[in-house]
Amino acid sequence: MSKMSRKDFFDVLIQHGGQHSTEYDITKDAAFNKYSNKSLPLNVKKTRATLSPYTGVWGLKQQTHLLKRTMFGVEQSNLNTIQAMTMSQAVDAIVNAVPTVPPPPINYYEAIEPDTQGVPFGQTWVNTPYDTIGTVSYYRYLSTQAWWMNNIINQPLSIQEKMSLFWHNHFATNWDSVGENRVFYEHLKLIRANATGNFKSFVKDMTKNAMMLIYLNGQYNNKYDPDENYARELQELFTIGIGPNNYTQADVLAAAKVLTGFRLDLGTSTNYFFDDTWHDDTNKTFSSFYGNTIITGQSGANGENELDDLLNMIFSKSVIVSQFIVRKLYRFFIHYDIDTDIETNIIVPLAQTFVTNNWNIKPVLLQLFKSSHFYETMSMDCLIRNPMDYYLGLIRTSKVSFPPASIIVDAHQAFIALFYICDYFAMRPGSPPNVAGWPAYHQSPQYHQMWINSDTLPNRMEFTDYLFTDYGVWASSSLQFRSDVIEFAKTCPTPSDPDILIDHFISRLLSFTFSAASKNYYKSILLTGMTANSVWTNAWNAYMGNPTDPILEGVVKSRLQMVLTQMGRLAEHQIS
Repeated sequence: MSKMSRKDFFDVLIQHGGQHSTEYDITKDAAFNKYSNKSLPLNVKKTRATLSPYTGVWGLKQQTHLLKRTMFGVEQSNLNTIQAMTMSQAVDAIVNAVPTVPPPPINYYEAIEPDTQGVPFGQTWVNTPYDTIGTVSYYRYLSTQAWWMNNIINQPLSIQEKMSLFWHNHFATNWDSVGENRVFYEHLKLIRANATGNFKSFVKDMTKNAMMLIYLNGQYNNKYDPDENYARELQELFTIGIGPNNYTQADVLAAAKVLTGFRLDLGTSTNYFFDDTWHDDTNKTFSSFYGNTIITGQSGANGENELDDLLNMIFSKSVIVSQFIVRKLYRFFIHYDIDTDIETNIIVPLAQTFVTNNWNIKPVLLQLFKSSHFYETMSMDCLIRNPMDYYLGLIRTSKVSFPPASIIVDAHQAFIALFYICDYFAMRPGSPPNVAGWPAYHQSPQYHQMWINSDTLPNRMEFTDYLFTDYGVWASSSLQFRSDVIEFAKTCPTPSDPDILIDHFISRLLSFTFSAASKNYYKSILLTGMTANSVWTNAWNAYMGNPTDPILEGVVKSRLQMVLTQMGRLAEHQIS
């Protein structure tokens, strides 16, 4: 997309190395600043496909593309399921799925730090009358993160987890600024429940959500001292966006007055309550952008109804709101570059679908993922994976085992380790850097190149080096994440055939179409430098005939580890 190829961009950053991301400052990264985008591409990416239904080949490339974009990684059972379907059926299954609501976070920490409210080991703390403070509070936070990571790793065939991450970035809040675990859990629950639902009702619920009320000062917004924080972000970041001839500062203040009176009493409940004594019941006049709308002030309990009037006014700007949200969906699921062709042929009609379907998000997703545009070459292999997608997706793809849920402490420590991995590698779940979300989804012209720099790329390669070897990735003193490379190979339909096996690994871990020479390089590792396919076939069959023999196991395992670690170091491994 830039003048330098993606592979060259990655290669240059690898050569420059870097320190760990906990100390990293991208503004001082000379390699990133030199080689990342300085401007958006001009007349480079021109789509020839439209939103017309895709009627082309429905093969492994298209199937893995769909899974990589809508889920985390390519888990074999998910792939098996959609391979028995048509493309349209597969998209329906992923988008229309209604996953079971997962049980809430629990006390896993009792032996480490007894719960100060007496919540028993293995029981949930989310219904306690208030959140505890100190060390126990942090363990509750970690148990919520474990719950989230568990949901992602064990996700069914559904887009819910990916859409939840999309909305988490869109309605960005930060646990560090809120620090209340019941509120954090309820916030995540709200996002999950609305992941593929109605956007307008979602905005209304989010406006009254305790996490958002705390984060953007809504709980302190009152008629005596209107707080403009949420009123501004509601328009700028959540619905309207920034543009010419837009809403005004006077609109922000008027909206803030509408939103006065929503309060919290966390000692009683995580639900909001409406305090009419704090509500500004005067009329609120808006600018010409909103047609000089006047929202009539209402007193008493009816004051809460002004929120509906405010949202009806905002959503009356249907073209602006729908296109703003669709562009964000496009940048999250397809690519950051929205040129005039994509704006005309993809964004505008998708936005119309959004409005026509009364702000329901599913029809938009169904149309996009069934379109010719989604499966055209230029829409594939072009998205740099964010850290959560990269690390958690790789864990799901490569056959990493976890302690059983019945072993509560060990299982939680494993999932908490995944949270720390995402945090350490530049994407802390639950804590985007600010209310605008992660810069990779809004900062032009770099966009998703923000995920890759001379610090994060070596860290990613080091991760795969450990994951695909006996060292493993440290999770706790008693647990390492380690790909079972033999089981990973067994997900291939014919693992004894080195050509088929190399193609299998490429489809799961890499992007782009590989040349015969590149494939032969990896095959040569399986063949230990010889030329006959039988060298690998005989080794594999010998192991399968006697899988308890450590020597036979070591022969195939060491070769598989070498192939996979080499693939993990490629630039193509960072892209889906």
